[in-house]
Amino acid sequence: MTELPVAGRAHVRRAVAGLIRDDRGAVAQMVLFNALAAIAGLAGPWLLGRIIDTVTAGPAPVGVVDRLALAVLLCTIVQIILARTALAVGYRFGERTAARVRERFLDRALALPASVVERVPAGDLTARGTVDVGTVAATLRDAIPEVLIAAVQALFVLVAVFLLDPLLGAVALLGLAGIPVVTRWYLRRARTAYLEEGAAGSVLADELASTIAGTRTVEALGLRDRRTAVADEAIHRARHTRLRTLSLRSVLFPAVDVSYVVPVVGVLLVGGALYIDGRLSLGAVAACALYLRQLAVPLDAILVWLEQLQSSGASFARVEGLAAIPPAVVTERAAPAGDRIEVRGVRYAYEGDRDVLRGVDLTVRPGERLALVGPSGAGKSTLGRLLTGVDRPRAGSLTVGGVEISRLPPGLLRRQVVLVTQEHHVFRDAVRDNLTLAAPDATDDELISALAVVGADWATDLPDGLDTRLGGDGFVLDGAQAQQLALARVVLADPHTVVLDEATALLDPTTARDAERALAAVLHDRTVIAIAHRLQTAHDADRVAVMDGGRLVELGTHDDLVAAGGTYANLWRTWHG
Repeated sequence: MTELPVAGRAHVRRAVAGLIRDDRGAVAQMVLFNALAAIAGLAGPWLLGRIIDTVTAGPAPVGVVDRLALAVLLCTIVQIILARTALAVGYRFGERTAARVRERFLDRALALPASVVERVPAGDLTARGTVDVGTVAATLRDAIPEVLIAAVQALFVLVAVFLLDPLLGAVALLGLAGIPVVTRWYLRRARTAYLEEGAAGSVLADELASTIAGTRTVEALGLRDRRTAVADEAIHRARHTRLRTLSLRSVLFPAVDVSYVVPVVGVLLVGGALYIDGRLSLGAVAACALYLRQLAVPLDAILVWLEQLQSSGASFARVEGLAAIPPAVVTERAAPAGDRIEVRGVRYAYEGDRDVLRGVDLTVRPGERLALVGPSGAGKSTLGRLLTGVDRPRAGSLTVGGVEISRLPPGLLRRQVVLVTQEHHVFRDAVRDNLTLAAPDATDDELISALAVVGADWATDLPDGLDTRLGGDGFVLDGAQAQQLALARVVLADPHTVVLDEATALLDPTTARDAERALAAVLHDRTVIAIAHRLQTAHDADRVAVMDGGRLVELGTHDDLVAAGGTYANLWRTWHG
């Protein structure tokens, strides 16, 4: 299995900056409304200090106090309106940005080379596209607007304390010094802890998915205890990493709560001394204390969301990790000149292992039916993957019409060569939608004709015909029917070359022969490369290519190879018992 990469801090910062630039108008509005809301919020404690000073100075007209109290009320209302407006702008920004993150992830996932997708744990890619993207989206929608509001408010509150009295401002900052210390301690450990938690979650998802998919095999082979042990280990690791992040928060939050009290106590003590000396009014001391109590609200918001930001930062690093995987190299823009396939000196190895193909040379003539046969592990399927551009050779070349196959754009490549294997996918959608993936403009008559070609007569008996929904609560296809649906897609795609890698293996022998003959009839002017263990397919082919030990050892017609008495003749005799 290949591990999916995780983006580094610098890449994540650039990605976040890019998201902000893409919607900088909304960000500017958030800053403006937050600043205005913060200014309105600062008026309350200052006006309350004025009321205290007015009352302590001697008898004051009731009207003066009433006007000051009314001003406090009005400033509070204005602050609420401005803050709500800023929050609404922030939520809209978050939803738009989350949509961009989802779309970018989907584009990158679809652009991954097929060889990468097949080798990474399915649970990891799924977890990144669901859990991690969801975490990032929630943060963009909720955390970023609220943290921005809180940051602006905190800054303005501290400025207000300094304007009232610089000495009290210095006391307040000194009292808050513990917060950056414990926060730095937390941040040094949090990213690694959350990345480990995300990785453990991916492993758990992959293990559960593979166990569920193989339920029948697990029961048939008595593997329940073994699979349970594997799942328990994955659950234990996920639990351990989760407890690790919880332990970090259990240190951060209590330490911060204590730090809120220290500056208030310090301001009251120092401010009280200044008031006694007559250097500061009682209203100013009260206003500073109220500002610092008010400071706890935005700081609480920042620190509470800090945990979410660390979690989402780790999730965003996993989401952006796909950007580190180079897409399939596409350098050829010209269409191939013809349909001739040339294989010259091809060598291939899986991830540094020994070569599974060793100097294969082969020419596939346009319109011919070529059978690739050989014992298991001979390299037949690997050669088929190379012929369809799924993998690239370590050495040598594979060309179609003089153009390197692996360097063709995906759209052009699929009009040239299509690989059909035992593996297939049926989307939870209507039969029509499953088929038009291969031919978006196909008519219903063409869809029905394609199904008939591969022997899918059952399709005409479905309750809603082509509108019948497949999978889930809809009509559930068995393995043979799903494979026929996949073959019908090939008929609709109509490429000039089709590589069939055990494409009819799930069909019973009679249906398989009928499907193969039907495909051969429809693709009579197309090139068909059939990889099969059923040697009857080779018997019907124009030529047979025999693979053994990663090499092409024989090439010729069925009759000629049987008469030669070599590897193919031995396979033919063995197959006939």
